[in-house]
Amino acid sequence: MTEKELIRGCIAEDRTCQSVLFSTHAGRLLTICRRYAFDIQEAEDILQDAFIRIFDNLEQFRFECPLEGWMRRIVINTAIRHCKKKKIHFKEMDERVAETPSFEPGIYSHLSEEEILKLIQLLPEGYKMVFNLYVIDGYSHEEIGAMMGIHDGTSRSQLAKARRLVQKLIIENHKVMVA
Repeated sequence: MTEKELIRGCIAEDRTCQSVLFSTHAGRLLTICRRYAFDIQEAEDILQDAFIRIFDNLEQFRFECPLEGWMRRIVINTAIRHCKKKKIHFKEMDERVAETPSFEPGIYSHLSEEEILKLIQLLPEGYKMVFNLYVIDGYSHEEIGAMMGIHDGTSRSQLAKARRLVQKLIIENHKVMVA
C-alpha cells in the first residue's frame, strides 16, 4: 500500500489504515511527546490527542512535505497546547545556577539519549518548552514567542537559563557516575 492509499484509507475512516498509520509513526511521535510531558502517561495523552487531530485534519495534507514532518508539527503543537493548559510559568533561575560551571567537553560523550532525555525532563516547564522547541525542534525565538505567547527575548533568556541548568545537571550526573 502506498502512502497516498494509506492516507485515503484513513480519510475514509478505514480502521485498518488508521491502525497502520498509528503503528508506523506512534513510536517516533511518542518520543517527541515525552520531551514535553512530565511523565509517560502525560506523553501518551498528548500522543492520543495529536492522533485525533491528525485523523481529523488528514484531508488537509497536500503531499507537499513528508507526512511524518506534517504529523510531527501537529504533535508539537498539541504538546504546546497541552502545556499551555497547565499555565507554564517562565520563572527566574536560582542565582546559584546562573554561573556556568567549568567542565570537560568529553562529559557529553558518556551520556546516552535516554540519560539526556531524563536530564531535560528535570528542567522547569518553561525552560523545557523553550529548550525543546529551539534546540531539538529547530524553531526560532520569534516562532517560539508566537507559539507560547511570550516575547522572543523571554524565549532567548529561558534558553540561556535552560542550557546553564542542563550543563549543571550533566556535571552533577558525571560526578555521581565517577564517584
